[in-house]
Amino acid sequence: MKWEKRGLIFEPNKRFEWMQTHAQIPFPLEFDDFIRIYFATRGKYVNKMCESYGAFIDVDKTDFSKIIRISEKPIMQHGGIGEFDEFGTMPASVIRVDKKYYMYYCGWTRSVSTPHKESIGLAVSDDGEYFVKYAPGPLMGDTLYEPYLHSYPVTYNINGKYHMFYHTGIRWIQGEDRMETQYLLRHAVSEDGIKWDFDYKNIIETKVEYESQTSPTIFYKDGVYHMYFCYRYSLNFRDVSERGYRIGYAFSEDLFNWKRADELAGIDVSSNGWDSKMIAYPCVKKINDRYYMFYCGNDFGKQGFGYSVLVEE
Repeated sequence: MKWEKRGLIFEPNKRFEWMQTHAQIPFPLEFDDFIRIYFATRGKYVNKMCESYGAFIDVDKTDFSKIIRISEKPIMQHGGIGEFDEFGTMPASVIRVDKKYYMYYCGWTRSVSTPHKESIGLAVSDDGEYFVKYAPGPLMGDTLYEPYLHSYPVTYNINGKYHMFYHTGIRWIQGEDRMETQYLLRHAVSEDGIKWDFDYKNIIETKVEYESQTSPTIFYKDGVYHMYFCYRYSLNFRDVSERGYRIGYAFSEDLFNWKRADELAGIDVSSNGWDSKMIAYPCVKKINDRYYMFYCGNDFGKQGFGYSVLVEE
């Protein structure tokens, strides 16, 4: 496959107090006459700490560069004191369930020996604009076999079953000035989108030292399930571009057994510009009979997100 880049769609540009920098994890959802793209953004930093919020933009269905609307407030409230999402809510995927919208998101809280703690939450909406937590606690938190963190839940309804692809931490590693986590992709299945069955297996083989993987996106084409995801080193990845996020690729016939083949990804960093040092958080959607990949660039989406289109060969 080969992807043709079309450029940046959206930059935060300090639009609101709560939307200062970053537009991460873009996830498009098609409506009748527009595309809504959900993403995570960050407010002001205080003592090197910030809080994350969910947001959306609506774009023209035939020209994604034409922004119709920007959410004027966060799409959900943070959790209460001591709850798993007290300091951040980052939408990862939104699906329609009957007449409701289910948003699977990453909830952030702060820690002492490590910089943060992440769990997976569910929020529900009647209109796909603003969401309310399904329950005070997370859908997925610490377990016997996944004790560190859960995050970036991308959920699909495929043939009547719900499939969630997410990452879980497998260890914390001492970096130069802070603890860093290593996380890998896993898969869970559900009958109702709320109660999940886990197999606790890493689904994508690693290729670099202490590799971390996240943001899996799945689509079915030509009789095969295709997965794009991003990966990086777990140490020295912020300032050394060669160790930062790149986009990987894998394929499967059954959603459970995946073969990695990054050489077929068809997309990489640019020679210059907003995605020249890092390329991350891919999300592939079929819109108007074409496949589009929405993704972030340098500094984990600090400059926003853009898109590319699949070139049929």
